[in-house]
Amino acid sequence: MIGVIQFPGSCDERDALQACERVGQARMVWHEETELDRIDGVVVPGGFSYGDYLRAGAIARFSPAMEAVARFAAAGGPVLGICNGFQVLCEAGLLPGALLPNTGLRFVCRQVAIVAEGSDSPFTAELGQGERLSVPVKHMTGRFFAADDELDRLEDAGQIAFRYAQGDNPNGSARDVAGVTNEAGNVLGLMPHPEHAVDPLTGSDDGLALFRAFERQPAAA
Repeated sequence: MIGVIQFPGSCDERDALQACERVGQARMVWHEETELDRIDGVVVPGGFSYGDYLRAGAIARFSPAMEAVARFAAAGGPVLGICNGFQVLCEAGLLPGALLPNTGLRFVCRQVAIVAEGSDSPFTAELGQGERLSVPVKHMTGRFFAADDELDRLEDAGQIAFRYAQGDNPNGSARDVAGVTNEAGNVLGLMPHPEHAVDPLTGSDDGLALFRAFERQPAAA
């Protein structure tokens, strides 16, 4: 069972839920829930949790459900953060770096190509190094930033899971980073929206590879 966290202001939780249901069972998890009973994987979806007031993801990270997500991740459970979910996970300290306003200071919404970097994350198990995926982005605060020494460390540790293809960086992210993992590899955050790339009718089903990863996770005890 995959749990999709729903915050006030989320707008992509139902799309994420439907993407998860293409590979197995899923349910919505309200942000006030404190336990993740019978949950084998978690998606922190995109949107504008709490209206992005204060700073994107900065309020949602204090939701009771995020305390449960932190415990789940610490126990090795798979967690996927998409767009605003990526921001929330960075604010919560579950992922390195920060997401800053796009260099163009404009909201971007378009299809982009991202490249799998061959990380050890279970989410990229189906993807070979250098494999390209076509997925959409839609964000105003999506520029990944970390200090150069931290970026070097992430590179050396294999924590950079996805980069924007050359010439396709929509927000000015440092070193074209589109997605990163935690040290253990069980938490992945990315700005592009794989839940909007699960059906050829919408232009691409490349995002299904990430959701199929949940199928391979062992059932919760």
